Amino acid sequence: MKTYSPKPQDIERRWYVIDASGAVLGRLASEAAAILRGKHKPIFAPHADTGDHVIVVNAKDVRLTGGKEAKKFAYRHSGYPGGLTATQYTRLLAEKPVFAVEKAIKGMLPKNRLGRAMGKKLQVYAGGVHPHAAQKPESLKLGDIPPWAGLPKPKAEPQPKARPEPGSERPATALRTAAKRTTAKATTAKATTAKKSTAKKSTAKKSTAKKSTAKRTTSKAATAKTPTARRTKKEA
Repeated sequence: MKTYSPKPQDIERRWYVIDASGAVLGRLASEAAAILRGKHKPIFAPHADTGDHVIVVNAKDVRLTGGKEAKKFAYRHSGYPGGLTATQYTRLLAEKPVFAVEKAIKGMLPKNRLGRAMGKKLQVYAGGVHPHAAQKPESLKLGDIPPWAGLPKPKAEPQPKARPEPGSERPATALRTAAKRTTAKATTAKATTAKKSTAKKSTAKKSTAKKSTAKRTTSKAATAKTPTARRTKKEA
């Protein structure tokens, strides 16, 4: 038996909505991260992103237990010496609840390009309204495991068209092929006539060039003979 490895055609992305009103931040983050990674599917593989999309609403109603609101801090560094900033979670949940939920969920994902791709499937909203109704998301309660419906059915591949035999061509196709052949013959005949005409023109030019050179030579000979004839007359 070979080890199964998920393929792109085996991964089906679904959308789930989680209501965070009254939920504990850590429990919410762990379950959302598991769905983003795809751990609820039998085809889960640590090297592939097999997870689904997660929408978290009512992030402003998230709570912490054990008095962590005053003990827990969110740290940020500017990159300069002495640039460390610590924000208490009581202030962070009151001012930026979406950031607090995203920080907790993304902190439980892999710290590489695969984890960044999983984090893009997370959508967090402070209120109870989200703009993803077109995706038809399913509501999911904390502690529930999304149902598994099996691998998606493969799409039927289009069958290739059978080529007609050489003797069983349709009359229309035969006429088209004959017309193409006649046009090809006409173009070749035009090309040959054009070549012949250019050859005739070149020969005519050569003959005119020869005549001009002959005239030049005769005129030169005539001019060379005339002074000798005059001298003979004077001497006589």
